[in-house]
Amino acid sequence: MSSWKKSLRSDRLFDMVNTTVLMFCILVVAYPLIYIVSASISDHKAVVSGKVWLLPVGFDLTAYKTVFSYGLILTGYLNSLFYMGVGTLISVTLTLLAAYPLSRKEFTQRNVFMGLFLFTMLFSGGLIPTYMLVRSLGMLDTRWAMLLPNAVGVWNVIVTRTYLRSTIGDELYEAAAMEGCGDVRFLVSIVIPLSGSIIAVMCLYYAVWIWNSYFDALIYLRSRDLYPLQIVLRNILILNQTDGGMIKDISVMARKQGLADVMKYALIVVSSAPLLMIYPFVQRHFVKGVMIGSVKG
Repeated sequence: MSSWKKSLRSDRLFDMVNTTVLMFCILVVAYPLIYIVSASISDHKAVVSGKVWLLPVGFDLTAYKTVFSYGLILTGYLNSLFYMGVGTLISVTLTLLAAYPLSRKEFTQRNVFMGLFLFTMLFSGGLIPTYMLVRSLGMLDTRWAMLLPNAVGVWNVIVTRTYLRSTIGDELYEAAAMEGCGDVRFLVSIVIPLSGSIIAVMCLYYAVWIWNSYFDALIYLRSRDLYPLQIVLRNILILNQTDGGMIKDISVMARKQGLADVMKYALIVVSSAPLLMIYPFVQRHFVKGVMIGSVKG
């Protein structure tokens, strides 16, 4: 009886410690997010003077009005949505087409191709050869430059292959083959419907990667009409800082610098909002897909 009480006390102590640690972690993660949102809708004087530490002070949407008054913001948003949507579709499709044969034991050359995939993780041609390749393919200053050069992630292929190997059993494949089901139909009719979790995870991975990507646009794109949102926001910050440095009136320069500080927070909210809205819809698949795809196999 005494040992049972000691065990109960130790469990309670563990629960208390665990809850305290988790609450601390939640505060560490949540506070920067709350602060950024609060600062973005606060008066710029309050932000500069350090009066904003949790809740908004002097509700003001000037930063958002300034951001969205820039003509290329809407164009950048639409371009980023296009790159994210089409790019994710292309990347997930290619990842599944690569992972499925690599997961089948019937494919005798799978180790050779897996070695080639792994080789690209360790060695790459570098920036200049990649740029020359994109230029020789005629993709410079086109939307294809944002969609094709980094369409497949080798790590994602490995995770997807492991998931398919662990989830789609050989018995299911043999039963389908006995009914005259070929590889293409087996992939479309059986593998894809049973792989909703890993597909959701891959969609999230690729969507986040493409949405946050700006270096490819900086290298390959010249037309402002093709710029993604990240490049547009970067240009806004640079132009705002440049204009502030050219102002001779100290009071005006201080006011614009304060507005620039608030705009930084507004830009973070603007650029992060789409992904924050997408994540809740795939979160329930995230843990299952990643754990099965990375631990087993």
